[in-house]
Amino acid sequence: MRTLLAALALAWLPLAAARARVVRLDTALGPERVLVLGPAHPRATLVMLPGGTGRVGLTRTGRFRHGANFLVRTRRDWVRRGFAVVIPDAPGGRDLRGHRHGPGFAAVVGGLVRLARRRIGAPVILFGTSQGTIGAVNGAAHTAAGSVAGVVLTETVSVPGRLSRMTVFDADPAAVRAPVLIVANRDDRCPVAPPGQAPAVARALGGASSVTVRMVAGGAAGDRPCGSLGPHGYFGIEGRVETAIAGWIGTLGLEKEKGGA
Repeated sequence: MRTLLAALALAWLPLAAARARVVRLDTALGPERVLVLGPAHPRATLVMLPGGTGRVGLTRTGRFRHGANFLVRTRRDWVRRGFAVVIPDAPGGRDLRGHRHGPGFAAVVGGLVRLARRRIGAPVILFGTSQGTIGAVNGAAHTAAGSVAGVVLTETVSVPGRLSRMTVFDADPAAVRAPVLIVANRDDRCPVAPPGQAPAVARALGGASSVTVRMVAGGAAGDRPCGSLGPHGYFGIEGRVETAIAGWIGTLGLEKEKGGA
């Protein structure tokens, strides 16, 4: 209980340390609130797609009612590392499980990419965790060529589950052209995101310009195998995982791309 309260407290800190705004997008799946948060001159923009239902309870003031998800929980860490972040709530408040692989959600991700490029102007990285990896792959596969500079997949959903039968293999991974980083935690016990599937996910991304698999280990014991506050959500090892991801992004040559935009 104490660890849960600590994680949620991070999500309610004031947003004074960086430029923050909440915007509304109208999508085919319903209206969507989106947090845009970042420094004045970011290295890149991370379009973050949380897992689970996708409902994070983003308020008009930029707070999250459900802030335990790895991406939501660490958003200020990424800003401190020089990145802007774009975090959407679920369009129309719907449960996104079972919907992230289809054309409707690909269009939602495309809208987020356009928002990021228009408002921030830095190279865009699609960043999905757990169920959000399905949307990240789908978006990368179907956005305009060159609009996505890279894709980060953490604890990728690769096995059908009870609440959603869809996986990244249903999201047209062969159509992804951008470089991809797959992060898998050896200690993850979530049945829909087994770390041993990382090589199979990498093979399915055969059209990507490069695919890197990074294995990590650790994380505090959680109350649920697929919960955010355990190995599946990198609880307790966030810094190590962030450093690995930031290091990979640093290999993409984004400063050169940004300067040529």
